[in-house]
Amino acid sequence: MAEQDVSVTVRTLLAMKRRGDRITMLTAYDFPTAQLLDQAGIDCLLVGDSLGMVVQGHKTTIPVTLDQMIYHGEMVARAASRAMVSVDLPFPVGQISISHTVESAARVMKETQCHAVKMEGGHQQAQAIAAMVDAGIPTIAHIGLRPQSVHALGGYRVQKDAERLMRDAFAAQDAGCFAVLMECVPAELASEATSKLTVPTIGIGAGPHCDGQVLVTNDLLGWNSGYIPKFVRKVADLKTMATDAVKEYQLQVKSGGFPNQNESF
Repeated sequence: MAEQDVSVTVRTLLAMKRRGDRITMLTAYDFPTAQLLDQAGIDCLLVGDSLGMVVQGHKTTIPVTLDQMIYHGEMVARAASRAMVSVDLPFPVGQISISHTVESAARVMKETQCHAVKMEGGHQQAQAIAAMVDAGIPTIAHIGLRPQSVHALGGYRVQKDAERLMRDAFAAQDAGCFAVLMECVPAELASEATSKLTVPTIGIGAGPHCDGQVLVTNDLLGWNSGYIPKFVRKVADLKTMATDAVKEYQLQVKSGGFPNQNESF
């Protein structure tokens, strides 16, 4: 495990892979959540475009804009004192042109003060990854299930094409990415990729053998609604706790019990 009083960097994650220390990553979209996760010792905070579904209530991540990612990324980066903060490049930043991708990633880095960006894609985006790395922008590649391509992939499905996954993983590594996030791939396939890659792998729905794991924090804490993927482990039920608290507040106000004399001036 990385030392609690030392900021996590690209070199930290590589050293953790070499030692066999598991990397922890969770999503954050605002200051208080990021601060809590940082102080709890989470290694990496991901400002995911999953905010489109988790925060904004959309059915996919596609509507999320670059300005919105910067807005949320700035809050998270300001809250983190130890954790590495990565910000997603939203659709279609990585699909328009290499120059547009680099310019957008540079804007994210400059305006949020984050430490890295994450972009969906592998061999088809290798040139863009290489261009970002050449520009001094640390980059995580996201392969397997790519939510921005959900319509092209025919839905949120486990990605079983071993040849494509390995091609994507090695193309991204060769392009200079410092980590590869693998989503919804068979555990055996993720294990093979992890053992062959020299950069760390971060899994989500990719089994236990990746170098690290990431989940959407709201799913982990039970502060969510709608479909819950198979790979989620809910360790708390904050939604029920919050609902009970709000009902108690309503009861106290309706009954005249709040505010009492000690809560008044």
